[in-house]
This record gives sequence, C-alpha cells and structure tokens, in this order.
Amino acid sequence: MRKILFFAASALLSSHLFAQVTINRDPEIDQMVKEISADSLQSYIYKMVSFGTRNTLSTQSNPNRGIGAARNWVLSRFNEFAKQSNGRLTAFIDTTTLQPDKRRVDSLLLLGNVVATLKGTDPNDNRIFIISGHLDNMRTSVMNRIDDAPGANDDGSGSAAVLECARIMSKHSFPATVIFVTVSGEEQGLLGSTFMANKAKRENWNIEGVLNNDIMGSDNSSETKIIDNTRIRVFSEGLPFYEMDKAGKNIRQLGLENDGKARQLARYVKEIGERYVENIEVVMVYRNDRFLRGGDHSPYVENGYAAVRITEMNENFYHQHQDVRKENGIQYGDLPEFVDYEYLRKNTGVNLANLANLAKAPAMPQDVKVEVRRLTNYTILSWAAPKTGQVKGYNVLMRETTSAFWQKKFFTTQTNMQLPYSKDNYFFAVQAVNETGNESLPVLPIPGR
Repeated sequence: MRKILFFAASALLSSHLFAQVTINRDPEIDQMVKEISADSLQSYIYKMVSFGTRNTLSTQSNPNRGIGAARNWVLSRFNEFAKQSNGRLTAFIDTTTLQPDKRRVDSLLLLGNVVATLKGTDPNDNRIFIISGHLDNMRTSVMNRIDDAPGANDDGSGSAAVLECARIMSKHSFPATVIFVTVSGEEQGLLGSTFMANKAKRENWNIEGVLNNDIMGSDNSSETKIIDNTRIRVFSEGLPFYEMDKAGKNIRQLGLENDGKARQLARYVKEIGERYVENIEVVMVYRNDRFLRGGDHSPYVENGYAAVRITEMNENFYHQHQDVRKENGIQYGDLPEFVDYEYLRKNTGVNLANLANLAKAPAMPQDVKVEVRRLTNYTILSWAAPKTGQVKGYNVLMRETTSAFWQKKFFTTQTNMQLPYSKDNYFFAVQAVNETGNESLPVLPIPGR
C-alpha cells in the first residue's frame, strides 16, 4: 500500500516545519462498510440467476422469467429499502422505447432502468453521485433471448453491489443525493446508460461522480487460475472525451494530460477505498476501459461527467458471454458458484465508502487559483469556500509531475496557502473537508493574476 503524508499548515509554510495529521476513518462510514454482507450479495445473485435469462430482448410479460421479471424484483427490493429511509428513498423503472437498429436490437424495444434516488438532506445541495451496474446479460449470442443465461458475475455482481449499497445507505442521511441504478441494454450497446447519461445532460443534473461496477466478483483468470482476491481495478480516462477540442490548449499548456475529471475520481476511489476496506488494493489503470472494450461509464464520460469503471483484477472468459456447457473438462458459463462472495463484499465496500464519503463531504472549493504574476520558487494558492456544506478546513494536495497519486496533503483553515515548492515541479489541488474528515473531490488550480 502507498503512503500519503498529511501535514497541518498555516497559511505560510516557509519554515518547512509541518506537523503530521492523522487521517481517521469516519465512524459512520466505517460501520456502514462493516454491515455489507457476503450472504446478502450471494442471495441477490442467486435470485437474479433464477430468472433464467435477463437478456434485454427477453420477455417482459412473464412474472418469473426474463428481463421484465428481473426489473420488477429489483424495484421491489428498492421499495423495501425505502421503508427505512424516512421517505428519502424513492424508486421507479425509467423507460424509453427504442426502434430496431438491425445490429443488436431486432424489434421494437421497451428499455427500462431501475432507478432508486436517496434524496440529499441539504435543499441547497444539488450534487449527485451515482452507483451503477447492468442488470441484463447474454449467452454466446447476444441475440439469444430464449435460453438460460445465468449472468452471475456479468453483471449480477455489479447489480448486487448496487442493491447492497442501497440497503445500507438508505438508513442514513447525506447532504448530497445518491442514485442507485441497474441499467438494461449494456450488452446491446450501452443502451440504458446512454439513455440515462443523455437525460442527465439534457436536464442539467449536477453529477460529480459515477461508479460503474461491471464484472467484479471473480477472483481468478481463465488462463492462470491464480487466486487474486486482494486487488480490484479502476479504469479512468485521462484526457476528456467531452469537448476535447476546447480543452486541449489548456491541457497542453498546463501539462494536465493525466488530470481529467475521471482520473481525479479514480485517485479518490483508490485512497478512500483503501482507507475503509481491509486487505484490498485499488489498482488504477490508465484507460477508460479494458483494451478496445467499453462499459456503462462511457456515456457519462462522453457527456462531460466524472465516471470510472470498477472491475475485478482478472477476468475469467470461460464464465463470460458463454453458453453453459462442459467441454474438454472445462465448465463454461457465468454460474453463481464461480463468484467469490467475500471478494465481492470487499469490492462493494470500496463503492460504499466512496459514495458515503463524497455525499457527506462539502462541495468542492470554488475559484481555485495559482498565482502566476511573479516568477518564484514557491507556490501561492487561493480559493473560495464551496457553495454548500459545513467546512472545517481545506486540504492542499501535492504530487510530483511523474507521480500517479497525491503524495502530500497540507491542512489549513484559511482560503490561501503559500508553499515552499515550485509550481514548475509539482501538481497541486485543493479539497474541502468537514468536521468528520469527509473530503470533497480535489480541484486543480487555474492561473490567476
């Protein structure tokens, strides 16, 4: 595990004398993570498998089989969790009608995402954080809507994580809003997430982070069979897909090719996930997704939102997009017995800890600037308080330009700081912190004169 150095600081740090600050777990979040149950996750997956197939093109009228029955069951779970939320959790199936595309949709399709919204308690805080998994699945042929397709890991695991986070978090309150969603149509071409991301952009949702969970419960690969249940990958885009032509000049001038919104979120996911979940390492991968492949976070990225993909360390392709069968002594098919439920529990904890920490934290600082009027060997930063949230102080983050992670943090109660480190040699960012130590996402400074 990496180490970050944390320091308390006054507005002026020219003395180079810093006192180390201990970063403690928020007891409320710590308890929520401990409540995650491997048994609950297993029960969700076995129930989803019991619907026979959840192919997006499968029946929506059979009460016991197909994507329609699966959606209704997820909705019933959300509604059950809502009873413990004091009216803050509401759920529905958000539908749209799609025409055949002659590729992966061959007839008129009623597409539905199951969406549960845990409304934030601060009426002035419009921030939204989303956790997503895809409910649909497939056999070897994505067009096979009839035969059984268990879909235990792809993506029963991600959908189970969404459900478990909703079960636990619905008993708590947060200033910001958290949305739990199981989408349909992922295997047909990211249809459900595209519908939701486009709707969010059209309606000006203030989405600050999307955690997409897809294939996150298997602990071994199809080639090596080596057990790896202590690491999980987070994929993130470095350069912004959204309006890259407008952002390119600034990125090049400031050297920010490794600091897009998604990359900042991935760094945050790693730090907070490892803070709260024992025996897990969050491995950052510098790609939007696996090589030449895609996932439900991509439509959000393409609409300018910070979104990442969380997925297991090694995929087992014998159990992914396969008809259930046995050949040459190898069992194929995405069966529930191939899911490591303890590993899934830890990976769900990474999600819950991040969602809770983000939703409890103040909003991000505003107008973060680095002073560039003079040529100096130190760095002067300034910022304004966030729009919402109770702020105890601010962390100023610092890392070398070649470092993947933030290496130092300086805490201050001021809204400016002078650091004896050159802006030529380091990257800096600022995040707001509340009394319980919950940190906002970091904001990189822009030049200020």
